Amino acid sequence: MTPTIHAHRSALIHSLGDPTETGIEKSFEYFEDGLLIIEEGRIVAVGDAQTLLSSLPADASVTEHSNSLLCPGFIDTHIHYPQTGMIASYGEQLLDWLENYTFPTEQHFKDKEHAASVAEVFLNELLRNGTTTALVFGTVHPESVDAFFEAAEQRDLRMIAGKVMMDRNAPDYLTDTPQSSYHDSKVLIERWHGKRRLHYAVTPRFAPTSSPEQLALAGQLLSEYPGLYMHTHLSENKDEIEWVKALFPERSSYLDVYDHYKLLGERSIFAHGVHLCDTECQRLADTDSAIAFCPTSNLFLGSGLFNLPKMESYKIKVGLGTDVGAGTSFSILQTLNEAYKVMQLQQHKLNPFKSLYLATLGGARALKLETKIGNFEAGKEADFVVLDYNATPLMSYRLEHAKNIEERLFVMMTLGDDRAIKETFAMGRSVHQRDAN
Repeated sequence: MTPTIHAHRSALIHSLGDPTETGIEKSFEYFEDGLLIIEEGRIVAVGDAQTLLSSLPADASVTEHSNSLLCPGFIDTHIHYPQTGMIASYGEQLLDWLENYTFPTEQHFKDKEHAASVAEVFLNELLRNGTTTALVFGTVHPESVDAFFEAAEQRDLRMIAGKVMMDRNAPDYLTDTPQSSYHDSKVLIERWHGKRRLHYAVTPRFAPTSSPEQLALAGQLLSEYPGLYMHTHLSENKDEIEWVKALFPERSSYLDVYDHYKLLGERSIFAHGVHLCDTECQRLADTDSAIAFCPTSNLFLGSGLFNLPKMESYKIKVGLGTDVGAGTSFSILQTLNEAYKVMQLQQHKLNPFKSLYLATLGGARALKLETKIGNFEAGKEADFVVLDYNATPLMSYRLEHAKNIEERLFVMMTLGDDRAIKETFAMGRSVHQRDAN
C-alpha cells in the first residue's frame, strides 16, 4: 500500500539557526503561502505552496489553515508535572515555597492512580499550549515516572523525564536512599529509555537534597547508560547558593559540586542559572551542558534576572522553561512575553526571531534533539502548531495593523496564550484541537 502523504497549507515559519550567530535574516525561513508536506509522521518538504503543490501525488490530501501561522512544536526544557495542582501558590521565595507547597503536594504521587490522573491533565495542558516536547521532573516515587511515560507513550510524544533523587533535607515521606534511588532509577531506565519517543533523565532535585553518596551514584548511572540526560537545578536563589556552600565547603562553587560527581555533559540541563560566575559559565561551555531559562518562575519567586547575553558570550546552549508550578503558565508564548521583559530590565532586546529560536530549535539543540525536532527540515518528526491570528478580538484587531512577519510574531508572543493554539500535531497526527466538541 502506498504511504499516505498529507500536506498543510498556511503561512509557515521555522528557525534555521541562532540569530546571535547567523544574523537575523539567515536565522529563519518564512512563507506567506507555504506548504508543509508530511509522510508517515515525518516532514518531506516545506516551501512555497504554488511551487510544491504541483509535485504532490494525485492521492495526497491538503488541509488549508486560513488566518493562521504554522510553526514547529514548542519545546519546554524545564517543568515539574507533579506541581500542576499547586501552580499559582502565594507568597514565598524558593526554599519556603518548597517546604510549604511543593513537598506536601508531591507526597501523593506514591499512588499510581493519582499520578496517572495528574499526568493526563499535565499532558493535555502542554498540548493545549502547543508544547510537544518537554524535559520533566517526576517525584521521588517510581510510580510517578511510570504514570507519566505511559500517558506520553499513548500520545506518541517525544518526552524526557526522570525520578527525583532526594535523600536528605526533605520530609521523611519524600526521601529515598542512595541505593534505593540508584536501583529504582535503573529499573526505570531499562523500562523506558529509548522506548519509542521517550528518554530518561537522571534527576537529583538539587545539590542540597542529595548526599555526596547519592550524587556519586547519579554520576555512576550516567556512565553506565550512555545517552541518558541529567536534569537538575542550579543557582536559582541566593539563599540556596549559600546553603550549598555550607553543605559542600570543600567545593569551589555550586556548579563544582555537580562537576565533582561527574554530572556535567552534553545531555546535562541545569534549570535557572540566574547567579552564575564566569568560571561556572566557562565550565558549562567546556562540557557542552545547557541551561533552561525560566523567566516566569524567576520573577514569581523573586529569584533574579537571567543573563541571556552572558550565556551567549560563552556559547552556552539555552532552552526555554516554563518551570510549572513555580512558573505561572504552561504557555510558551506567555513565557516569551516574560522573557522579553526580563531582557528589557537589563537593557537588552529580545528579537521575535530569537524568541522563536529559543522556543523551538534552540530548545532542541539544548536537548541534543535537533536531528529529530525543532524545525521543518526534511526527515524530521512532524511536530507542529497552528497559531490562530484571530484567537482573540484584540489580537485580530492588532494584527490588522502589523506590517510584516516580525511584527506579527511579536504580537503573538505578547498577546498570545493557550487561546492562540488552534491545533497541535505530533508525528503528523492531531493531538489537540481547540475547537473540538
